[in-house]
Amino acid sequence: MLLSHGGGWRTWLRCAAGLLGLAWCLSAGARTATEPYTLRIVGGLATLNQYTRQEEPFWTRELPKLSNGRYRAEIVPFDRAGVPGTEMLSLLQLGVVPFGTVLMSSFTADHPEYTAPDLAGLNPDVATLRSTLAAFRPHLEQSLRERLNVQVLAIYTYPAQVVFCKRPLGALTDLRGRRVRVSSSTQADFVGALGGTPVLTSFSQIVPNLQSGGTECAITGTMSGNILGLHTLTSHLHALPLTWGLAIFGAHLPTWEALPADLRELLQRELPKLERAVWAESERETADGIACNQGAPACAAGRKGAMSVVPVSRQDEISRREILETHVLPRWVQRCGNACAQLWNQTIGPVRGLTARPAR
Repeated sequence: MLLSHGGGWRTWLRCAAGLLGLAWCLSAGARTATEPYTLRIVGGLATLNQYTRQEEPFWTRELPKLSNGRYRAEIVPFDRAGVPGTEMLSLLQLGVVPFGTVLMSSFTADHPEYTAPDLAGLNPDVATLRSTLAAFRPHLEQSLRERLNVQVLAIYTYPAQVVFCKRPLGALTDLRGRRVRVSSSTQADFVGALGGTPVLTSFSQIVPNLQSGGTECAITGTMSGNILGLHTLTSHLHALPLTWGLAIFGAHLPTWEALPADLRELLQRELPKLERAVWAESERETADGIACNQGAPACAAGRKGAMSVVPVSRQDEISRREILETHVLPRWVQRCGNACAQLWNQTIGPVRGLTARPAR
């Protein structure tokens, strides 16, 4: 069921429900010689532009065109496929999901070392994010391939993850005492260091929690928040990117190696282009999301709000660096182990001028 035809996603999800149906899955994937191969893809978040403007069009329209109709793909976003985001890496490793997009923040529990490039407070702009990832990517790709049987085919990023709040704030330190939605342990470390109360929830629960009073602030993407309608639920947006939301698009290694050689060559040529397009769109959306939430004339793709945008002050920058060095990085080492401190000092540390110390 890794490369097949017909049956659609209902068939595929029946296969993905468990490995006991492997023989049934293989028979469901039978095809005739005249029919195109169909790849099964689990993409990113359904409502976001990374999926609707980049991933979905590439697989459903560009792949058939590029292969002259020999290959096609069916894709669903992971939040609508019945595939828990926290289990995606394991499902890729097992081959239950042959090709999938995995949020790197979901690695925290089982593989915290892979979250290193997007620690909260590490990358205050996209240029810094690019250089951080470049320093870590060779290790990430080699480790996933050798340890987990996952072939990395692309690494995507979502727009900057910033703080939206229902009450006024003038600086990051104003988060003290507030309940703040976070999406990862590293964001929780950052919010906790500021004296806030981190509340770990899924993307789909941001709006209900703000509406019910369960949270009064939320960390999410600048444009993601606009798509959710946070410009109508919150009044202030702090412009400092706390994280970005990196995601890996990968394949089950035996599946990848079993593909026809020409298809592997095509994907190795075209997926880096898709990756660059996703990054370019994320950079645009970071700025456009801020403009739209603020109601600025420059707003192009979102809905105009009337939020107050809090610029990054010198004190915010000092707080970011101090919290990264004294809270976020040490707690990552505690979760990850002292071998990760050594890994950091060999990869990201030198380009960021920040040394990780072994946990005591």
